[in-house]
Amino acid sequence: MIAVHFGAGNIGRGFIGQLLNQAGYEVVFVDVNQELVDELNLRQSYEVQLATEGAPLSQVTGVRAILGKDIETVAQTIAQADLVTTAVGPSILPHIAGAIAEGISKRLAGEARALNVIACENMIGGSQQLKGYVYGLMSPEDQSRADEWVAFPNAAVDRIVPLQKHADKLLVTVEPFFEWVVDQSQIKGEVPAIEGVTYVFDLAPYIERKLFTVNTGHAVIAYLGYLYGYGTIDEALQDQEIQQAIRGALQETGELLQKKYHFEKETHEAYVEKILGRYSNRMLADHVTRVARSPIRKLSPNDRLVGPATQCVERGISVEYLGLAIAAALLFDYPEDPEAMQIQSDRKQNGFAHAMQSYTGISEESLLGAIVMKHARSLQDRIISN
Repeated sequence: MIAVHFGAGNIGRGFIGQLLNQAGYEVVFVDVNQELVDELNLRQSYEVQLATEGAPLSQVTGVRAILGKDIETVAQTIAQADLVTTAVGPSILPHIAGAIAEGISKRLAGEARALNVIACENMIGGSQQLKGYVYGLMSPEDQSRADEWVAFPNAAVDRIVPLQKHADKLLVTVEPFFEWVVDQSQIKGEVPAIEGVTYVFDLAPYIERKLFTVNTGHAVIAYLGYLYGYGTIDEALQDQEIQQAIRGALQETGELLQKKYHFEKETHEAYVEKILGRYSNRMLADHVTRVARSPIRKLSPNDRLVGPATQCVERGISVEYLGLAIAAALLFDYPEDPEAMQIQSDRKQNGFAHAMQSYTGISEESLLGAIVMKHARSLQDRIISN
């Protein structure tokens, strides 16, 4: 069996690629990094290290890689593959669509077989978005045939893989916990037998539980941690104010999730405690600037902060701590993050309220807007006093 995986970075190697390899797939990575591709082809293996006591290592063998710009080879491999997955980041999906479209067309020209393309991205509906990009590059005839044989099942993925540097270029350190949930109702043909993947017929509760707990909590720590002067997530969690803020925010999102999807209170609270334990793993040493990066995407109306906050308001749930996190994200001014610099430039030229409206859709006159503005003033006063 062959699995083509786009993205040979830390998540690709340390999470998706490892699980596919363990399931018996020959994993063919596609990446734009020539050095990484060459190293994978030279060694055809790499090691994954768990960020836990003893730092155990596992070997991933029988892998190879293709340079992303070699569209013809990528397409030929997709034509023969049993599965296609991605872990490239939401903004990169349009750039890999061409190779996938060409691969599907080549596949349909031969003996048609079912193919599932799963975008393992930190976003809602990633596979369906990828489908839109791919179909936009295919002929109407190929689109029609692809509807019969090709599926783009949505997925929710969760594993903390921090930025890292090792003497071994291919070694990747990951946390022990992981979750990969796939919408079984969208799959064509046989369900891929991958140990560690959970198949469900209603993905929405799992996507929002993860996004509004894991990602929301991570964002709260990162944006407040940055403003308070901390370097890593585990350091920021030692701050009592940040601890109170994250617990408050996850209480707000927890009430939302319980009302919306009927999660049991005790079960969800246990899930939250597990998440908080994951954040405090000192072996990960995850930098606040990595977790906080790309604030424009993370402040969008349906993402981890504004998404749950607006839904909470609709249901009469407090948004005090989510409002605090949104304010902190709008003040994130890390010089090496282009999105952060864009927001700060807009804020300085046109004012905080204008920036808030532009990037989050939140009006200054709304209840949520008033809360965010209040916290922004408080945070700015704190920054000035320090």
